[in-house]
Amino acid sequence: MGKGRVEAFTDGVVAIIITIMVLELKVPHGEDFSALVPLWSIFFCYVLSFINVGIYWNNLHNMFHAVQRVDGRVLWANLNLLFWLSLMPVTTAFMGENHFAPVPVAVYGTDLALCAIAYTILAAALHRLHGNDTAFAKALGTDRKGKLSLTVYIAAVVLTFVSQWIGVALYVLVAMIWLVPDTRFARVIEK
Repeated sequence: MGKGRVEAFTDGVVAIIITIMVLELKVPHGEDFSALVPLWSIFFCYVLSFINVGIYWNNLHNMFHAVQRVDGRVLWANLNLLFWLSLMPVTTAFMGENHFAPVPVAVYGTDLALCAIAYTILAAALHRLHGNDTAFAKALGTDRKGKLSLTVYIAAVVLTFVSQWIGVALYVLVAMIWLVPDTRFARVIEK
């Protein structure tokens, strides 16, 4: 089947996720900058989650651009990823409203790790459908950044119980790694 519907559905779900996250931001009470101070943790968490959701949206766009079709396995794998992404507003609010307490930071990281696992499952389903000698397979390669990200997320969740700031720092590190544009799919598609 064609990939257009899955792309459109994914775009819609991601837009809703971002909308729900921004609705969690509350209007500061006060008229000077000091009114913003109590909200810094919530705003920081929103920015981090917006970046993470944006990274997934960008990577999904590039990935689906490199494939020709989807099947039932791909649809379910994509829904799996969207499920874990849809929890991002809840885990974001949990971490921000609890000012980076260890358990909320670990829950947030667990959601990030489950998103990374779901993305890996989706990539594997697309690879299986399209085969080894395709632009998609060549672009995906060994997916070092994906594997590294998952490893760092798992380590961050564990290290959060040593210091929640280690966990937060590692989540930021992974986001920064992905902010460097991933040109794997664009390079292969241009050829």
